[in-house]
Amino acid sequence: MARENEILQAAKQICEEKNITLESVIETIEAALAVAYRKDFGEKNQNIKVEFDMVTGGSRVFDVKTVVSDEKAALTEKLREEKRLQEEADAATTGTADAPQTAPEATGQKAENIAESDDEKIERFNPKTEITVTEAQAVKKGAAEGDVIKTELFPPAAYGRMAAQTAKQVIIQRLREAEREKIFKEFKEREHEIINGTVQRVEGRMVLIDLGQTTALLPPPEQIPHERYTPGQRLKYYVVGVSQTSKGPEIILSRSHPEMVAKLFSVEVPEIGNGSVVIKAIAREAGSRTKIAVATTQRNIDPVGSCVGQRGSRVQTIISEVGGEKIDIIEWDDDPVRFITNSLSPAKVLGVKLNQDEKTAIVEVKEDQLSLAIGKAGQNVRLSAKLSGWKIDIVSDTMPKKDAAGAVPQTEAGEAAPAPQAQAQAEATVAGTPSTEAAQPVIPQPEPETPAAPADEKTETPTQ
Repeated sequence: MARENEILQAAKQICEEKNITLESVIETIEAALAVAYRKDFGEKNQNIKVEFDMVTGGSRVFDVKTVVSDEKAALTEKLREEKRLQEEADAATTGTADAPQTAPEATGQKAENIAESDDEKIERFNPKTEITVTEAQAVKKGAAEGDVIKTELFPPAAYGRMAAQTAKQVIIQRLREAEREKIFKEFKEREHEIINGTVQRVEGRMVLIDLGQTTALLPPPEQIPHERYTPGQRLKYYVVGVSQTSKGPEIILSRSHPEMVAKLFSVEVPEIGNGSVVIKAIAREAGSRTKIAVATTQRNIDPVGSCVGQRGSRVQTIISEVGGEKIDIIEWDDDPVRFITNSLSPAKVLGVKLNQDEKTAIVEVKEDQLSLAIGKAGQNVRLSAKLSGWKIDIVSDTMPKKDAAGAVPQTEAGEAAPAPQAQAQAEATVAGTPSTEAAQPVIPQPEPETPAAPADEKTETPTQ
């Protein structure tokens, strides 16, 4: 038929435009034609299936049923009749048994409910999709249980015109669903990877990213602070997650995720790509600073030098991708003392005391290295703590020494040794609370003079 040929041509064109398989389009057309026939010409117990011929553009309509035993149909009919009689009996007694049920009556009702639940477990005969052996043999001689009987139906001439009208909307809907499913599968496979995208538009604080086939979202928590996004700007993004919704696939991107820096290093550094250099840990404060710990599986490879590149070319490429964010590359060490020392770079560490039970570390640095070890607003020590997994306390070499538990040694009088002004400021900075008052200098006061006793007088001590 001419209309089917037009549908086939349209299907081929859609396959080229939407990059989907012709088989999925044909299945959609067959389902749409079956819906059109069932709506206008079908009967209640017909299981309509349509076969569409891609070569001729013609279609054939069938009523497809599976052959089952006669006993299954008889048992279903018996259960249906018993249920009908039970409903009639229940309707007759309704209104006459207003009194509360006694224990025997409640027990009997519970038994009936159990019987009904047992009946539901029995596989019932479905006249729409199944046919008994006796009925099947009347249609096809030699039909046995489990066979499929396909009875061809011959729709009227009006079916072609009405089917095309009804199938149009169904085909559009099914093709849209097929395209959404294809996009979902494609980006689901690229989850937790780096992709390129173009800023499409900014709606409030939400940024919409054009990925070519679909549009993704860059929510405010996944944006780099103080980074501006303008339409047409092309950037790299980290795919946080892909989910299927009623409106299609929802793709969440990120520019602030710590794994984004790790993926950029994997792309830019060949040694990480082939496994000779491994990223062990990463701590990031997006838009400001990142610390990344690397190790090597081969002795003749410098992991830090491989990531930095010749004259810093590799790390500078990554820095430009994340908007000028500072990146510290640190060598991983299994020894926590060495690793904590490396993580506090560029500050120079004098010594580290560990408390394994509380997983705390007291790091001693020189007085002139104290602010460098702590960092601006405590950022350096905070990132080092995230990177190493240890709670780090920075102390100066001029401060009273602390033991592994963090206790300050006591003086002979039982009082704690006074901490200098530098210690108070350092501890306040590490805790995240800046010191508001400078320590006031202590001015020694002269002791009052006691008049001397006369030489000839004796001082008596009062007895208790």
